[in-house]
Amino acid sequence: MNQDYFVHETAIIDRNAVIGKGTKIWHFTHVMSDCVIGEHCNLGQNVVVSPGVKLGNNVKVQNNVSIYTGVICEEDVFLGPSMVFTNVINPRSAIARKDQYKTTLVERGASIGANATIICGIRIGRYAFIGAGAVVTKDVKAYELVVGNPARHSGWMSEFGHRLEFDQVGIAECPESKEKYRLDDNTVTKVTP
Repeated sequence: MNQDYFVHETAIIDRNAVIGKGTKIWHFTHVMSDCVIGEHCNLGQNVVVSPGVKLGNNVKVQNNVSIYTGVICEEDVFLGPSMVFTNVINPRSAIARKDQYKTTLVERGASIGANATIICGIRIGRYAFIGAGAVVTKDVKAYELVVGNPARHSGWMSEFGHRLEFDQVGIAECPESKEKYRLDDNTVTKVTP
C-alpha cells in the first residue's frame, strides 16, 4: 500500500481512519476508527485520537494528548503537551453515557497550552489562546486570551500569538505581522487592509 503520510512503527492506526497527505504520527500513538485527520498534521508521542474525531489541516498535537469522541479541531490548531479534553459532563465508571457525548469545537488557529483542561460542550474561537494549566469551563471568544482555574479573560492575542494592546480608539497592531485589530463591544476583529 502506497501511503503519503508517516506512521512510526510503534503507532497503531485502526481501520477506516482517514489520514491526510504529509501527516506525521509518532511513537506509541493510537488513531482509532472513523477519525478524519487532515493534511500536514503532526501527532506527537503517546497521543490517542478516539473514534469520530476530526482534525483539520496543519493541526499540531504535542505529546500525551487524548482527543476524545466529540472533539473537532479546525485548521492550524495547536494542542500543547498533556492538555486534556473531556466528552461527558458527569462521568461515572458504572454508568455508560456514550450517547451523551458533547461536541467541543476548537476553531481555526486556536492554541491550547500545556496541561490545560477543556470541559466538553464548549466552543473555542478563532485564534484564541488558552494559557498553560487553564481549566476552560465556558466558551472562549475569537482572539481571546484566558488563563487560570477556572479560566478567565486576561487579554487579546494576534494571529501570530502576541498580546494586543489597544489604543483609546480600540485599535491594536501585532508587533510581528503589523496586522491591525479592532476591539469593539468586547469583541476583536482583524482589520482588513
